[in-house]
Amino acid sequence: MQKSDSVYITTPIYYVNDIPHIGHCYTTIIADILARFYRLRGKDVFFLTGTDEHGQKIEKAAEAKGKTPKELVDEVVLRFQDLWKQLNISNDSFVRTTDEEHKTIVKQALQQVYDRGYIYLGKYEGLYCRPCETYFTETQLVDGKCPECDREVILLEEESYFFKLSAFQDKILAHIKKIPEFVLPEGRRNEVISFVESGLNDLCISRTTINWGIEFPELEKTEKKHHVYVWFDALLNYLTGIKYQTDQQLFDRYWPAEVHLIGKDILKFHAVIWPAMLMAMEVELPKHVFGHGFIYQGGEKMSKSKGNVLDPFKIMDEYGVDPFRYYLAREIVFGLDGSYSEESMKQRFNSDLANDYGNLLNRTLNMTKKYFELKVPACDDALFSEEELALKRMVLDLEQKIPKLMDAYKLSVALEEIFMVIRRANKFIEEMTPWTLHKEENMSKLGAVMVHLIETLRIVTTWLSPFMPTVTNKFYEQLNVSEEEKKSNPFDWGFFTEGRTLNQPEPIFPRK
Repeated sequence: MQKSDSVYITTPIYYVNDIPHIGHCYTTIIADILARFYRLRGKDVFFLTGTDEHGQKIEKAAEAKGKTPKELVDEVVLRFQDLWKQLNISNDSFVRTTDEEHKTIVKQALQQVYDRGYIYLGKYEGLYCRPCETYFTETQLVDGKCPECDREVILLEEESYFFKLSAFQDKILAHIKKIPEFVLPEGRRNEVISFVESGLNDLCISRTTINWGIEFPELEKTEKKHHVYVWFDALLNYLTGIKYQTDQQLFDRYWPAEVHLIGKDILKFHAVIWPAMLMAMEVELPKHVFGHGFIYQGGEKMSKSKGNVLDPFKIMDEYGVDPFRYYLAREIVFGLDGSYSEESMKQRFNSDLANDYGNLLNRTLNMTKKYFELKVPACDDALFSEEELALKRMVLDLEQKIPKLMDAYKLSVALEEIFMVIRRANKFIEEMTPWTLHKEENMSKLGAVMVHLIETLRIVTTWLSPFMPTVTNKFYEQLNVSEEEKKSNPFDWGFFTEGRTLNQPEPIFPRK
């Protein structure tokens, strides 16, 4: 494939000091939907996710449980991998920062950046938040506490290696202003510009106070053993995943990344520190960094102390995997904060999936069974007026609308466009009254009506397949569309030839 056909999509690597939650699910599901969508369009996709397994928080969490850090991360990683399997996540690779390959790339990158004069040894004294593993200035604190987690900070001094982040301030600012779509959505870009314009300080990138991390390469003679700061280590996973410096062909095929999908809380790391690291390494920057919002429960941010953390397994047990995927993409405008509620989940399931989409399939196949013994009838569009051809035009217009919306990360709007067609198809049934056409023995017009409904179902199912890969397979099965046929001209009208047999209708979304 041509380079222009290659798409590299990443999630953040998830910190494994605790079990996965709905926030992890959200980012990964959106990444999976995009990956499947680009594959549907014939793109050469590489989709990476993984786990961030170093740092003081993990060291302390392991100690509290009477385990070694490696024992803890090996245990928690399985929970992430099992959850991704249940969610039908189609990642091409899973990177762990404890992998030897990753450690090697981190050390090579540090050597590269040092050799180019962007790393130096010094001493750092600052206000340090242990849980966040981050230093803050006095002005950044909120009521004297960490601005990220609202915990106490301590004054800490240690010998450290520093990355000359300040040297890239003007370059980063120029890049963001020249390429506005580098940081998305617009509100996040404005946050990053404001942060960079306020001045960048050099970044402490090693720790002597922790042992659970990648050993810093011996760049200079130092007083103590250094370990790599967890963020400098973690960000390099995006290069590890596509074999930077070990498989040049693979790396050249997929880099630069199409998009890093992240939560807004780690925006500065991805939109400021990561670009500076890449500039120092003389590696091209990714095309997009998209910082999405948080998911709230009942208007409140989820936390263990409040007891309002959502269990994704419980939601999936009640509603199914694909309805859960659909809900997160449809209910929350990607990029903004959103809320989950049992009421809205139930409403989406019953209204969109059961009443609209599932009902369209069930009604269409039952009528085809009743009137044509599940054989596709002949179709003559000349039997329709211009007004009656509106459904077909809406279906075919999706091929112009949906790619533009998905490329702009407007997933909820894309879904609304698809469901407008589904609702129009249900209305088409009421307008055309197939039962009346049958009573009047107008079988030619009745056949054309049924074919328009069947064609509509196949095409909207194809558009929905990245969002609901398992459910849409059930729709394909009832429409008797094979695996090979799914890929053949998936958006073209005229797939169902006269005499083709459809399968028995079975309800797919039982109302809740």
